[in-house]
Amino acid sequence: MTGGLKISAPGVHTTVQDFGRVGYQDMGVPVSGALDPESLRLANVLVGNSRTMAGLEVLFQGPTMKITVDSLRIALGGFGANIDVLSPEPARVTPWRSTVLRRGQIFRISLDGTALSCYLAIAGGFDLDPCLGSLSTYTRAGLGGFQGRTLIAGDELPLARCSASDSEDVRLPKPEAFSLQRPIRITWGMQRDYFTDESLARFVTEPFSILPESDRMGYRISGPRIEHQSGHDIVSDGIATGAIQVPGTGNPIVLLADHQTTGGYPKIATVISADLPALGRRKPGQEIRFEVIEVEEAERIRRDREKALCRLEASLEPIKSDVELDLDALYGNNLISGAVGIEE
Repeated sequence: MTGGLKISAPGVHTTVQDFGRVGYQDMGVPVSGALDPESLRLANVLVGNSRTMAGLEVLFQGPTMKITVDSLRIALGGFGANIDVLSPEPARVTPWRSTVLRRGQIFRISLDGTALSCYLAIAGGFDLDPCLGSLSTYTRAGLGGFQGRTLIAGDELPLARCSASDSEDVRLPKPEAFSLQRPIRITWGMQRDYFTDESLARFVTEPFSILPESDRMGYRISGPRIEHQSGHDIVSDGIATGAIQVPGTGNPIVLLADHQTTGGYPKIATVISADLPALGRRKPGQEIRFEVIEVEEAERIRRDREKALCRLEASLEPIKSDVELDLDALYGNNLISGAVGIEE
């Protein structure tokens, strides 16, 4: 079908992302996918999609869009983000709940600066052709998504459904808090012995700052200079998402979803998989600290995190009304007996 979601203003960096194209790194194709897959997963569950279905990843500043189908059910996953309906009647829709919008309505995704990213899920998803099994956008090579690029004004994203179902809207009753103070946990890397003991100690005791030169490929961070003791070049080897390379400048690079598949700088550490979503919410200018743990603990944390997400999904509850009366509070305030008292 044609149409569905028309872009009036694209925001800073809005792309179609799912959980990435797995199995092609041996051919030099990055995985890509959502920087914060947890938020995308929960947004999808809220609208009844499979966990890994593609949605819109919004970075820094959100787009303004117009509905050009009869109706659609959407949900926003993210911290410090809202859906602002601009017309025909202004309204605000908070994250972590689903809602239905109708033809002609215009809405904007607003971020308050708490986090870098948020995710818009649409029931049924997009009517787009996958590239190597994924709809994720990899802009450097023009792969996937909508024409392999960030969205621009005038784009009209085709949707798989032209109307929303009659099912109830739902919400997460107790969304988790997002803390910028929590350290990002790591395990030591394969080339740990390339660095001085003093640098290893500074890496996990002193703060770093995410630089403006960062992007979806990786966060460049500045802080204490990390000194090499065995040179800063290695024979290129494979790279995992979350690997932390240290080039000759001594300023680490934390590799993210669009990272290259091989690299020739020694890797001091790797961010544990359970903390990658929290890392993907950080933005340039924010402070970041690292905490080292053992691989066995990282595996336990990942299992526990998956259990917590499953419990969160199971806690979805229907939204009966946007306004719910608390009858006990009304009766307790004696609002039925008339005037309580008048002071002269």
